[in-house]
Amino acid sequence: MSDANDAGAPDCLFCRLVAGDIPADVVQETPTTLAFRDISPAAPVHILVIPKQHHRDVASIAEADPHLLAEVMSAAVDVARAEGMAADGYRMVANTGEGGGQTVFHAHVHVLGGRGLSWPPG
Repeated sequence: MSDANDAGAPDCLFCRLVAGDIPADVVQETPTTLAFRDISPAAPVHILVIPKQHHRDVASIAEADPHLLAEVMSAAVDVARAEGMAADGYRMVANTGEGGGQTVFHAHVHVLGGRGLSWPPG
């Protein structure tokens, strides 16, 4: 079940970022999404794309609002193109749940590139 909340979650780091309470290096913004550089990059280009509306993870968005999930993924592709990664390739990752490596429980997609990425990732 989704914990969507138009006003955001007051204790959520990314909701506070969307509200402008925390600064970010924003690279793209749409009416429904926000993309910003990760403060602890795992690749030369590491950008997070989030929905402005609070959802715990991408599974929650898929259940509550599949159209919003499509907008997040489309924004991630747009960011990769804008950062010049389309020709050489890039990775999009959505960690879901603690066991999946999620540490901030507001849905987000990592867009990584700028170097060759090995497989498996972790």
